[in-house]
Amino acid sequence: MKVIIPLAGKGTRLRPHTHITPKPMLKVAGKPVMQYILEDLRRLGTVEQIVYITGHLKEKVEEYTRKTFADIPAVFIEQEVQDGTAGAVALARDYVDQPVLIIFVDTIFDADLSVTKTIDADGIIWVKEVEDYQRFGVVVTDAGGNMTKIVEKPDTPISKRANIGLYYIRNWKLLYEGIDHVLEQPKNKGEYYLTDAFQYMIDKGAKIRVIDVEGWYDAGKIDTLLETNRVMLEKGHARKPKATDGSTLIDPVYIEDDVVLKGARIGPNVSIGRGSVIERSELKDTLVGSNTKIVGSVLENSLIGDSVVIEGVKGELTLSDHSEVRSR
Repeated sequence: MKVIIPLAGKGTRLRPHTHITPKPMLKVAGKPVMQYILEDLRRLGTVEQIVYITGHLKEKVEEYTRKTFADIPAVFIEQEVQDGTAGAVALARDYVDQPVLIIFVDTIFDADLSVTKTIDADGIIWVKEVEDYQRFGVVVTDAGGNMTKIVEKPDTPISKRANIGLYYIRNWKLLYEGIDHVLEQPKNKGEYYLTDAFQYMIDKGAKIRVIDVEGWYDAGKIDTLLETNRVMLEKGHARKPKATDGSTLIDPVYIEDDVVLKGARIGPNVSIGRGSVIERSELKDTLVGSNTKIVGSVLENSLIGDSVVIEGVKGELTLSDHSEVRSR
């Protein structure tokens, strides 16, 4: 099986952090968001090659994946024109010669990917039932559990099963026939959508099975990134340091061993990267990067980058790498 991972986007909803860090490489519970997904692929054991469709900060994505997942063969293709998801997957055409898994890595999901080994349909689209269905593309199915169409941001509850950006296509030749068809049409709201290629497949008689995931955790905005950090900590990714030096830890937390804590109160739902120093401060529902120093501060619902200095601040902060904030 081949895998296509489109990650060319600029991550505008996570600025200023994504000015210097690719969106899928922002960390929750101590690991980049995309690492959770790549570890799932490694465990699957059937991946012959990953095709990364890169763009914004492509050098950082390539360096990270080549170093951390060197055991999985990879190729990197730059999407120079951001013309949509169908345009991104089209770029991988020369490398797809067998069934393909397509994953958009700005979310983390609980899905059993091993079903790809036994499925007899032309493909799979994974979904998650949501209450705020108006925000998503929702999938409509027939009585047999196969997709009939996707409706973008419906006004009425035609379906509450949201498209989460995870697909397996066994009939890869028909997929690319559908992508060719989409690229020949006028753009749909300014983009070429991969879901329109799926609709083409269905119209040609393909069966795309719809499977619900147990969990789906968004990492595309600051508030949802913090919420996903909480979920990952609660799901077993928490860790405590060996020394706390009189500090109080409120579970769950993720703190590297070389983090220095002095008279601090940390937690719940806090992750702190290596080399950081937290003195006389309280942190709650907060992500802190590496080599950051926080002194005499009370922070919650905050996203703090690497090599940041914060002194005497109370409230909520969003600070990218190498920032300094002091209150006198």
